[in-house]
Amino acid sequence: MASPLEYYVNFVRTQSSAGNFRELVAYLIDSVELVTKNGNILDNVMETLDIQQHSLGYLFVLSAKFNDSSNVDDTENVLRSVREFISSCDAEQVRFAPQVYYELCHHLTTALVKNKQHIIQGIHVLVLALEKIRLHSNQLTPIHADLCQLCLCAKVFNPAIRLLDCDIATIATTDDNYADTKYFLLYYYYGGMIYTAVKNYERALYFFEVAVSTPALAMSHIMLESYKKYILVSLILHGKVLPIPKYSSQVITRFMKPLSHAYHDLSSAYNTSSPDEVRNVVNKFRDTFQRDTNMGLVKQVVASLYKKNIQRLTKTFLTLSLADVASRVQLSGPAEAETYILNMIKSGEIFATINQKDGMVVFKDDPQEYNDQDVFEMVQQQIGLVMGLNKQILKMDEEIMLNPVFVKKSFGNQEDDGIGCNSKVYSR
Repeated sequence: MASPLEYYVNFVRTQSSAGNFRELVAYLIDSVELVTKNGNILDNVMETLDIQQHSLGYLFVLSAKFNDSSNVDDTENVLRSVREFISSCDAEQVRFAPQVYYELCHHLTTALVKNKQHIIQGIHVLVLALEKIRLHSNQLTPIHADLCQLCLCAKVFNPAIRLLDCDIATIATTDDNYADTKYFLLYYYYGGMIYTAVKNYERALYFFEVAVSTPALAMSHIMLESYKKYILVSLILHGKVLPIPKYSSQVITRFMKPLSHAYHDLSSAYNTSSPDEVRNVVNKFRDTFQRDTNMGLVKQVVASLYKKNIQRLTKTFLTLSLADVASRVQLSGPAEAETYILNMIKSGEIFATINQKDGMVVFKDDPQEYNDQDVFEMVQQQIGLVMGLNKQILKMDEEIMLNPVFVKKSFGNQEDDGIGCNSKVYSR
């Protein structure tokens, strides 16, 4: 009589050959305990399965193997095993068990981050894993968050930015609502950190805003950390803290704001336009900012205040000496004032020239008249993006209107309001 594991292998082979993947997944889920109990011989089981032909069976065995924390400590083995599976597995099969597929990627990410080894190779594996499982480039999966985390650890941002630049239209979900929410929030939190690192503050602010304004009945630590960074990036970008969208949860005002008082104090000091006030707040809450690993952003907030004050001078004066600029903005001297002004000219934040002989700064108006071919092409591109977005919204609206669940609920609500069965449900 065949042992339970032998029956397991034979069942995987038979059902895979017959293409009965849904029935196979149900059996594999019921057999998780069996596989876990035989953790010491899982390598032998995997040797009897072909990765491409028996992808689902191989996936469940590999995932069970790495559920054992002792197996995850061997980073090189984890990377090699996952890379081999991701490279050869059948995408159609693994889509029948996306949650287990995602967990395998989570195991890989955890091992690489914990041991700080082979992170660059791990990024390449996750990019391939993502391409295999997602249905289109605008679909968000839990693997997105893993990939962003590895890119942050390695400080290699291009692989993540290629994904972050794609607007999300659909979200891949699993039966685990907690995990879906966690990795959704982590994607926008890590994404905001990556955009902040490359100084794309506008996009970073949007990502932190999404994390903060996600509907919630309880406070998430991810949302709290996103809120702190939202305040700092908003100060850097706009010189003030933009209000959170009105549709955000009351959790923000009830819990997040009291837990972020150091950041609100920094915002209040920033609004005075006094560098001394800002420095006093920074020194007072230095331990808090360092514990939150936000000290680098706080320093950028301080630097942005000097820039904002220099920009105010351009609206009042046509010429000023570097010494006067340093005095009015409270910089250490003409040399530091010159450095700030040159950097601002280079980044297009102000338009000015510096006379090195007499140390005078001449502020100028924007020389761009916005009437050339480049501007026209930019406007055309933006119009194209808006038209594409409009098409996407109309498509999503149609899908919702034709969704049986939505139709049933709408029809039921109208019956509750006293509308007869012969009445038209929709105006369309």
